[in-house]
Amino acid sequence: MSYFRIMNGQNSQSEIDEKYMRIAMREAVYAMDQDEVPIGCIIVCQDKIIARGYNLVERLHDFTAHAEMQAYTSASEYLGGKSLEECTLYVTLEPCVMCAGAAYNTRLGRVVFGAYDEKRGYSMFGGHHENRQGILHPKTEVKGGVLSEDCASLLRDFFARKRS
Repeated sequence: MSYFRIMNGQNSQSEIDEKYMRIAMREAVYAMDQDEVPIGCIIVCQDKIIARGYNLVERLHDFTAHAEMQAYTSASEYLGGKSLEECTLYVTLEPCVMCAGAAYNTRLGRVVFGAYDEKRGYSMFGGHHENRQGILHPKTEVKGGVLSEDCASLLRDFFARKRS
């Protein structure tokens, strides 16, 4: 990648997705620092971060306190409405069925996730990783596997420490 292209703000979509996924990973570290499963996310609208979230299930004693749910509420408050169709969710782990269902109702424009969740990810329950079918809204674009290994590493390290 050339220095000139970076200085002129002409980054590819993949570079932009990686940039924002790294920020979502910081949110996951906040969760881990609170002994929560390290899942983090941000919502971006018009190249501006409008919401952040990380897992708060243990702290709040609330099984619905997933990172995405925190961010949907925050983004809706910020925008003054429930539609997030101009927004992109960046989340470190493939959304579960609950979070994907909530994304459907927000009409998110894009969902970009890091690690695939082969046990509890929405795609295991009738969705599909890379298309518009299933649980997510038909107009929602999906991109999975962005910095997948880095995102998965956060989870592996967290659970390895829990088991030791």
